[in-house]
Amino acid sequence: MAESLSGLQRNRIHRALSRPNLLMGADRELVLITGLAAVILIFVVLTIYSALFGVAVWIVVVGLLRMMAKADPLMRQVYIRHVSYKHYYKATSSPWRRY
Repeated sequence: MAESLSGLQRNRIHRALSRPNLLMGADRELVLITGLAAVILIFVVLTIYSALFGVAVWIVVVGLLRMMAKADPLMRQVYIRHVSYKHYYKATSSPWRRY
């Protein structure tokens, strides 16, 4: 009852705006790159073995990507940011300080 009397304005945040962009339960870009690599493998070699190998690789990699997305849907972005960090940061007072 007290909530309805408060003067705060309530705004809805729709799920589509806060949900990660997934395709087949995995990161969209990684699934598309994997599919492109499998299709290139199939159509460049043009044998039944390459087709079977391309489909098998695609199924296995998409399964691994789904497991990765289930653990953390933004794992690719977090890893890319992690790689860009330095291994060691010096304890200085300012970035412009002379060493």
